[in-house]
Amino acid sequence: MPSPAFDDYLKTVYAHTEWQDAPITPSQLATALGIAPSSVTEMVKKLSAAGLVSHQPYGAVRLTDAGRERALQMLRRHRLIETWLVREFGYAWHEVHDEAEVLEHTISDRLLEGIDQRLGRPRFDPHGDAIPDAEGRVEREPFVLLADAVDGHAGRVLRVSDRDPELLQALEDAGVAVGVELTASADGIRIHGAATALPDGAVDAIWLTA
Repeated sequence: MPSPAFDDYLKTVYAHTEWQDAPITPSQLATALGIAPSSVTEMVKKLSAAGLVSHQPYGAVRLTDAGRERALQMLRRHRLIETWLVREFGYAWHEVHDEAEVLEHTISDRLLEGIDQRLGRPRFDPHGDAIPDAEGRVEREPFVLLADAVDGHAGRVLRVSDRDPELLQALEDAGVAVGVELTASADGIRIHGAATALPDGAVDAIWLTA
């Protein structure tokens, strides 16, 4: 079975192309994981040898079918745990990522199924990322990144990146959450018609219905 380190790489490669199409490069992978490029190079070789990714020197890293299947299994675990922590234990959405990173490698399949059933088999986690079902299927509506939305575009918040906990807190304070209807404007956004300023980096961290 792949190790936790393998799983973290596979999740990162998959997540990189969930909300945009360009495949991840080794340097981007190193940045996302906070790991030295030389370490990434060695791990990518191991993943390739295990049949989990395909990679040519100086090229992008892509999941094989087996790698994608494993990535979806781990993302299912991670996102169900995040949802469980928010709904059942009162965690805020900026607090769950690190906890889920630990728990996803330790809970049994039986407990995971129990969590899924208790939560009513949710399709999305607190940040709007799709939770794969037990067969690896995911659902997602057509979307647009707020940075790419034209002035006046109105849509529902589909997803907010969980990469920066401080940004998540700031967005919550601004009234931004998954499911909120907002309108893109030149000076930020409008929520229920009221102009709302956004913190730095927010336009690259919010996805709306197209």
